[in-house]
Amino acid sequence: MDTALTDPLVGKLLDGRYRVESRIARGGMATVYLALDVRLDRTVAVKVMHRSLVEDPSFVRRFIGEAKSVASLSHPNVVQVFDQGTDGDNVYLSMEYVPGRTLRDVLRTRGRLPAREALELMIPVLAALGSAHQAGLIHRDVKPENVLLADDGRVKVVDFGLARAIEATSQTRTGVMIGTIGYMSPEQVTSGATDARTDVYAAGIMLFELLTGRQPYEGETPMSVAYRHVHDTVPVPSALLPGSPPSLDTLVAHATARDPAHRPADATALLVAAVEAHRTLPRESGPVPSAPAASPRGPVPGAQSNHTLIQPRGDVPTAGPLTGPAAGAGPVTHRARGRGFSPSWFVAGLAVVMVIAVGVTGWLFSQNTSVTVPLLVGKNIAVAETEARRLGFIVEIGKQEHDEKMPKGSVLRTEPAAGTETDGKSRLLLIASAGPKRVAVPNVVGLSEAEARTRIAAAGLIVDRVRKLASETVPRGQVMRTSPAVGNPVREGSKIDLMMSAGLVTPDLKGMLRDQADAFLRGAGFVPEFVEQTDSAQPCTVIAQDPQPNAEIDRGATIRLTLSQCSNGEWHWPWEINGENAGGNFVVVPNVMFKDVKAARDELRASGMKVHVRKGLGRGRVLAQRPPGGQQVPPGTEVTLWH
Repeated sequence: MDTALTDPLVGKLLDGRYRVESRIARGGMATVYLALDVRLDRTVAVKVMHRSLVEDPSFVRRFIGEAKSVASLSHPNVVQVFDQGTDGDNVYLSMEYVPGRTLRDVLRTRGRLPAREALELMIPVLAALGSAHQAGLIHRDVKPENVLLADDGRVKVVDFGLARAIEATSQTRTGVMIGTIGYMSPEQVTSGATDARTDVYAAGIMLFELLTGRQPYEGETPMSVAYRHVHDTVPVPSALLPGSPPSLDTLVAHATARDPAHRPADATALLVAAVEAHRTLPRESGPVPSAPAASPRGPVPGAQSNHTLIQPRGDVPTAGPLTGPAAGAGPVTHRARGRGFSPSWFVAGLAVVMVIAVGVTGWLFSQNTSVTVPLLVGKNIAVAETEARRLGFIVEIGKQEHDEKMPKGSVLRTEPAAGTETDGKSRLLLIASAGPKRVAVPNVVGLSEAEARTRIAAAGLIVDRVRKLASETVPRGQVMRTSPAVGNPVREGSKIDLMMSAGLVTPDLKGMLRDQADAFLRGAGFVPEFVEQTDSAQPCTVIAQDPQPNAEIDRGATIRLTLSQCSNGEWHWPWEINGENAGGNFVVVPNVMFKDVKAARDELRASGMKVHVRKGLGRGRVLAQRPPGGQQVPPGTEVTLWH
C-alpha cells in the first residue's frame, strides 16, 4: 500500500525540519515515520503521538517533561532522543533510526529461546534499565514490544517515559491494558504504585516468556490476568520446561516475588545476578551480546513497531572489570570473582555473534508477511470478528462506545485503523457502537426549583422554561411535572421544562352572582366578604375583588368581593316586563352546574346560547353560571361559565 496516499504526513515537512519520507509503523499510542532531518542531513525516526492523546493537555505537559528528562540520557542500549516539538496538532519525538525487529517479533517467529540466548538478550535490557534507575527514571512498561533488536545484533530499550505521560490522561484505553497487563506487578495492579522494583518484576516476566515461549498467566479478560498477578506466585520456568537450569528458576523467582521487598532493589542488582547465571551455563550455547555498563544516565523513549527505531553506533568499548555488563556491540567480557578473560575467546565469540546475527536477522525478515487491516467499520461486530480472524489477526473486543449515527452492535472503529499495514498475527482491537446515548429524565417532582435544577444538571440535562400552574394539591414552589415527562429517555444535553406549583390562586369572580360566588369560594376553602357598593342593571353581581385574579394565595385566606347593590324587591332581567316575557320569543337557559365544561358548552350552544368560559379554580367542571339555569332569555344570549 502506498502510505503517501493514505497518510497526510507523508511527504510533508514537519516543524520546518523533518521531511517525512514514509510510515514505518502505527501503534496504539503513536505512528512512527522515517524522516530526513534537513538541517543536519541525517535520517531519523519521528514518532508522532495520536490525536486522541494530544487533545488531553495533561498528557502533552507530562509528555514534554518526560521527553526532556529522557533526552538528557545517553546509553548504548537505549534509543537516543534527538529532539521534541509540536507542529500544529502534531506532538512528536525525533530519535535515532535503524531497521530491525522487536523482541515480540522474534517470539512470534521462533517461540521459546535457549536458556543462554534468552539471558544474552536480557542482559543488555537490564543494563539499560539499570542506568535509568540510577538516574531516578522508571520505565513502567517493560515488555517484548519495547525491546528492539538492531540488524547488527545490538539490543535497544524504547518508550521510556511514555507510560508515565499516559498516566496523566483521562482516557481509558482498553487496548493498552490488554497489551501490558501480562507484565504488571502486583502493586501496579492494586494501587498503581511504581518504582525500580516494578521494572524488575516485568523483566522477570519477560525472561520467563523468553525461556518458555508464553506468559505465566493467561485469561479470557485482563481482569482475570491481573487477579493472578496479585494472588498467585509466578511459576518457575522448569515447571513448564523440565530440565531448565536451576539458576534461571532462581533468577525468575527472585525477580517476580509478589512482595517488592523480596525482589532485587533495581535492574542493576538483577543484572549482576543474570551475568552470574550466564557464567554458569555451558559455553557452547554461544556468547552473550553487548551489555553496556550501567550509566548514571538513563534510557530514551522510542517507538513500538515491527522495525526498530535505532541508528547503528560504531563504538565498542574495551572490556573491563565487571560491575555490570561491558558496553559495546561484542560479547560481554568480564572479570568476576578473580577471573580474567581470554582475548582469543573474545574474538571467537564476537565472530560467532556477528555471523548468527546476520543469518538470523535475514531469516527473520524473509519470514515477514504483511497484512492490511480491512475496512470493518459499519459491519456487525460478530461478522467483523470472523473476517479479521480469517485474515490472521488476534482479535480483541473493546468496550462499546455510544454514537448517534452508528447502529448498536456495528463496528465503530478499529485500532489500528483500516488500511494500516501490519505483520501477520497482529492484534486488532474492535470497538462496537452502543447506539445513541440516552439519559432518563430524573424524577424531580416535589422538589424546589433549585433542587430540581441541580438534579437535572447532574444527569447531563439543561433546564429551559419554568412555568407556574395553580394547584390545590401540590404545595406552592414545588415541581408538579416536567416536559418531557419523568423517566423518558432523551439525548444528553437536552432541554427540560419545569412546571412549578403556584399553589392556590384567586379565581376571577367578576360578573358572578352573589350566591354562586359565596358557594364557589367556600367550596374552595376561602372566606368570602361582601360589600354592596352601587346600583347596577345586574344587582348582586361581583364587580370587583381583592386580591386580584390569579394572585397566589393560601387556603383559608379572605377574599373581599364588591357587589352591585342588591334589590329588596323583585328584580327582573332587562328583557322581562312586569314579570311577563316581552314578545314571548324566549328560551330557557339549561342548568349546566357541575357538568363537564365541554359538555356544558355544547348543551348551551345547542339551545341557541352563546357561551363564555372563565377560569375559576380550574377543576374542569362548571362551578357557576350566569344567567342561572331555568331563566328565560332571548335566543343568542351569552351565558358565562366558571370552572
